[in-house]
Amino acid sequence: MTSKTDLGLLNAAELLRLYRRKQASPVEATKAALDRISRFNEAVNAFCLIDEEGALKAARQSEERWMRGEPTGMLDGLPTSIKDLTVLAGTPMRRGSLTTDPNDVSDVDAPLPARMREQGAVFLGKTTTPEFGWKGVTDSPLTGVTRNPWDLSRTSGGSSGGAAAAAALNMGVLHQGSDAGGSIRIPAGFSGVFGHKPTFGFVPQWPTSAMGTLAHVGPLTRTVADAALMLTAIGRPDDRDWLSVPYERDWTVDLSRGVRGLRVAYSPTLGYIDVRPDVRRAVDAAVDLLAEMGAYVEEVDPGIEDCLDTFNVLWFSGAAKIVANMAEDKRALCDPGFLAVAKEGASFDAVTYLRAVDDRGALANHMAAFHRDWDLLVTPTLPITAFEADADVPVGSGLTHWMEWTRFSYPFDLTQQPAATVPIGFGDDGLPVGLHVVAARFRDDLVLRASAAVETRLPPVFPDAPKPGV
Repeated sequence: MTSKTDLGLLNAAELLRLYRRKQASPVEATKAALDRISRFNEAVNAFCLIDEEGALKAARQSEERWMRGEPTGMLDGLPTSIKDLTVLAGTPMRRGSLTTDPNDVSDVDAPLPARMREQGAVFLGKTTTPEFGWKGVTDSPLTGVTRNPWDLSRTSGGSSGGAAAAAALNMGVLHQGSDAGGSIRIPAGFSGVFGHKPTFGFVPQWPTSAMGTLAHVGPLTRTVADAALMLTAIGRPDDRDWLSVPYERDWTVDLSRGVRGLRVAYSPTLGYIDVRPDVRRAVDAAVDLLAEMGAYVEEVDPGIEDCLDTFNVLWFSGAAKIVANMAEDKRALCDPGFLAVAKEGASFDAVTYLRAVDDRGALANHMAAFHRDWDLLVTPTLPITAFEADADVPVGSGLTHWMEWTRFSYPFDLTQQPAATVPIGFGDDGLPVGLHVVAARFRDDLVLRASAAVETRLPPVFPDAPKPGV
């Protein structure tokens, strides 16, 4: 029998292998995950809700199924977390906000946890988010600051910062994030884990995000294979989401096919982004590996301009919608930065909004044409490594908004393309660097294949425990 400590280090694929052989049980794995939460969560603040009783009950039920040789699905017995912007039955959805009711407990699952529950996942609890997921770092009036496991003085990124920190420390093996401007890829990049933003519509969503069709949901995990397994489970239709794409497939198939023959465009700056030299060196080295593995790689920009103004109109309008539905006395409880964004969003008229929609469509059409020639576009995930944990922008940078340091991510929310970040090493400060992998809409298979290929050459490294700030 595998020891609890060893189980706490294993990924989803390894746990399932042991379950099948009856060499470990879901109860042991769940206890190992809960033990790691008990040991590490106080330092990083990844979980805002821990359901030990519910998790152990579900794990015991899973154990009984495995002992009978009748697992209920592909995720049976796997310790899992859900971001606190997603409805999970039996829990409140606080959204990182003091304006929400802790007693408002849901009696239904959103589509993503519903599919995971059907497949036997064990829910450990919910992970932290900035208020209403509004920014690229994770701190909120409700839950405080979430920190980077690699350096507790640094941010884990956001808005799925709790999920990324939990993945880095293996406090559970499958973690859900959401991404309307980079909120899966930013924290995964800063925290040194794999994060995948699926093609919009592949994973149904309900209730509809205030950010509308910018918002995607997907996995954060330690390995590409685990993310592909999770995507296979959650990428199933749900009639509550009228925008979802009724498409199902096993995303774990073909992960080992590699990149030989793929046409890869490498754009180190998208033509307009300043990238720190040590980050650029790490990304250059990873791209060289793609060429060594048989991809045709050429340094070429996609020919787009910075679309920040377009993104801001759509994003800020979503924030305005949230505040418009809020009682006046509640607004004083909100993050001032969120209120400022919402105020600007409320100033846009319908014509301005619809022009942004048109600009978004033009960008999507441009990228669709680009991918006729290129299977993949690769870039740095972020131009920097993780900065101070209690700041929205790097201290001393002169920047004012989080979008100004996340310019690689939000264009591909506008275009609804699949995009992932895979860890490729560290900057000169010892903090993680990620490679951003983007494909045409509906070609998540190429994103996962390329990410898996990079992972074989640059196996990810994880912290044994949260590291004190230096």
